Amino acid sequence: MSEGPGGKEAWAGGGRVMVGLVLVSHSAGLATEAVALVLGIAGREAPVAAAGGTEDGRLGTSLDLIEAAVRAVDQGDGVVLVPDLGSSVLTARLVEEPGRVVVADVPFVEGAIAAAVTAGTGASLADVLAAAEESRTYRKL
Repeated sequence: MSEGPGGKEAWAGGGRVMVGLVLVSHSAGLATEAVALVLGIAGREAPVAAAGGTEDGRLGTSLDLIEAAVRAVDQGDGVVLVPDLGSSVLTARLVEEPGRVVVADVPFVEGAIAAAVTAGTGASLADVLAAAEESRTYRKL
């Protein structure tokens, strides 16, 4: 486990290159807890980081925190950004780089878990994004 942007925790696998994942939220607490859930399901070695709230702890979205989180989880296979809603989507899109950093239009929790579990198999960026996008069709009943 290593310290990520703004004191957030980021995890990287022991020598295994994987697609990274950044959870972008208006709330630092929500992003951090979502990362904890993802790691509990996908495994502690998953390169996942939280980018929530603003640098001064308020609700909002920070381009600087997102960029730092991308750097923290980027192992060379690409990074999937999972934003919660509204301006976090718009801010996340500012760091998109086709084929390297992509934004997933997915449910926040379900998409993050699907992406992390798929990344753990060594899947490509395109396959991790596709798995996250498939989460839009998950039914609970």
